[in-house]
Amino acid sequence: MTVPAARPPRAADGGRQSRDARGRTALRVLGLDDGATLAGDVIDVVSPLTGSSIGRVPLLGPDDVARAARQAHAAQEQWASTGVRERSRVLLALHDLVWRLRDPLLDLVQWESGKARAHAFEELADTAMTARYYARAGARHLAARRRRGAVPGLTGVVVHHRPLGVVGIISPWNYPLTLAASDAVAALMAGNAVVLKPDSATPFTALAVRRLLTRAGADSDLFQVVTGPGSALGAPLIDAVDAVMFTGSTATGSAVASRAGGRLIPVSAELGGKNPLIVRADAPVGRAVRGTVKACFSNSGQLCISIERIYVHRGAWDRFVPALVRAAESLRVGAAMDWEADMGPLISAEHLARVHAHVADAVAKGATVLTGGRALPQVGPTAYAPTLLTGVTEGMEVFAAETFGPVAALYRVSDDDEAVRLANASPYGLNASVWTADLRAGVELAGRIRAGTVNVNDGYAAAWGSTAAPMGGMGVSGLGRRHGPEGIVKYTQSQTIAVQRLMPLQAPPGVGEARWAMAMAAWLRLARHLPGLDR
Repeated sequence: MTVPAARPPRAADGGRQSRDARGRTALRVLGLDDGATLAGDVIDVVSPLTGSSIGRVPLLGPDDVARAARQAHAAQEQWASTGVRERSRVLLALHDLVWRLRDPLLDLVQWESGKARAHAFEELADTAMTARYYARAGARHLAARRRRGAVPGLTGVVVHHRPLGVVGIISPWNYPLTLAASDAVAALMAGNAVVLKPDSATPFTALAVRRLLTRAGADSDLFQVVTGPGSALGAPLIDAVDAVMFTGSTATGSAVASRAGGRLIPVSAELGGKNPLIVRADAPVGRAVRGTVKACFSNSGQLCISIERIYVHRGAWDRFVPALVRAAESLRVGAAMDWEADMGPLISAEHLARVHAHVADAVAKGATVLTGGRALPQVGPTAYAPTLLTGVTEGMEVFAAETFGPVAALYRVSDDDEAVRLANASPYGLNASVWTADLRAGVELAGRIRAGTVNVNDGYAAAWGSTAAPMGGMGVSGLGRRHGPEGIVKYTQSQTIAVQRLMPLQAPPGVGEARWAMAMAAWLRLARHLPGLDR
């Protein structure tokens, strides 16, 4: 077993005190109170980057959720009447603010989540891109459309998309900016209000989104943030809204969907993944190694679409695996607000313990650690080394359960068919990756993998960054989609308005039902031979 020496990046930002000072400056620039004057029960938020207190937010209860939903409902009626042009203006203003306040937003996201700056930048870019996409394409997706009526020329039919009302969003800690903002902008563009419940580890980034939306011109009641544990606020939120968007674990997502189903309200969910990556025999090793490192270790593996299973063709194994180990060992794990770190610490000591438990269980049962496999306390109290395993078998936790950390297992395969079979041998189906020099073969293989997104010669960013294309999971990895037309239409309900002209569809006066039925039957039989009729 080998472990990498900890290689923290240069402390160019001056150490923990400097990072805390930058975090406090970010709060001030973004207009967020540190919570020092709060009365009543509070949540103390601690930075995984420095171990210092970020501040306090209110510990709210069910009555607070109901109050926030009522305020959002009142604001939504006015917002829906403003029309898509005004909504588009607000979203574009949000886009501009995200870029204008880039540095304090990056500082806040890093301070609150612990991630490396490059990974915080991915969040910021995704938020801005999604806001821009729906600002420009939302009106097209929401536009009323004429449909063919029962009798062409006599029946006029128009389908409209009406907002649902108030959308409840439950967002996780791993991407506190984009998973708070990007789902919200689609709901807002569709004419809804939002009540957001962020994870208690990362509430300040969610509150920053609310401030940005208000500065962009949205009513302050249109986007509500309720802070508190999901165990206390989740059910009251679902009971108070008109639709739910949840991102998190499959187990919790199932409970969310069950409660929403009891009220017959729409629910969309992006859930867990045990995502596979396939290295074909012809894969360009250098490019595949670089892409695999990013796919496995971005955001320290705390990413629903992160790769945790790597299937390598036996013809590429001896070239690919040593190169991947060297690349993983060269990653710089650090707790800094500069651009030097390749990977930041994990979100909490509890999460670090869960990640290491997977590795320890695998090693105890016979797996081999190629690199990593240990915490890096000299870097930070929750830092963990990028870890690669071989010899993982079914009896090990890491084999099938989502680790959600910087841990991936390598498996040797004999051909594409075996790789696809093993890739699909999971109830999850969120994301997958294929590496090959033959793009046609790669696309064909990708189509055989049961996953909502499959990237050829990329780990996840190509699909994630394609805001015009839907993204979501198959199997137990979720319901519904975000991004694209699907990501905004899901926040609406369709209404069909039909107008009958000149003559009714029922039998005219003086024409018996039998004769009318014969005439209708003749027309419908003729329609069978008019292929353009149903387009």
